Amino acid sequence: MPNKVVTTPYPLIDADPHASRVVRYFRSSDYATWAAGTAAFPAALYFWNMADPAKVRLTTSLRLGGFFGFVGGFLMAYQRSSLRFWGWSENKREEDLDLAELSQRAAEGKPLYGTSTQPEWVQGTAYRNSAWSQLKFSAFPMFNFVNHPYHGTDPAKYGVKEKELSD
Repeated sequence: MPNKVVTTPYPLIDADPHASRVVRYFRSSDYATWAAGTAAFPAALYFWNMADPAKVRLTTSLRLGGFFGFVGGFLMAYQRSSLRFWGWSENKREEDLDLAELSQRAAEGKPLYGTSTQPEWVQGTAYRNSAWSQLKFSAFPMFNFVNHPYHGTDPAKYGVKEKELSD
């Protein structure tokens, strides 16, 4: 299956970043989005109760709302960070971090995107399942937890030699 090539306004960093990289590259605005989501859900429940009072106590509803806000805020922050990896929003900071991190891995002779104990077909399936999954969080949240070689970028920009690429 050919890879879908998408023209983006900013450079592509990684077409299917590992979940740990997405979280490590969070900006302070992503943490603010997460916090806002965490606070907004129970606040909305509280103000809704002020407008139309219920006869029951809100303690359980507010706690559950806080949990849903926490999860929803995290998914929003994760999606914002993923959009920067894809080049859909401004990503200069992430581009510099990525170049430094992966160039160092290449200089040390390590695989750019880590090693995997999974067979090649499992890595391919994991890539096909998790590519673009950040756009479908509302239906089914899925993250990339498998190290695989399918990232849509040229490894030579990190200093990987042609001989290493063929191995």
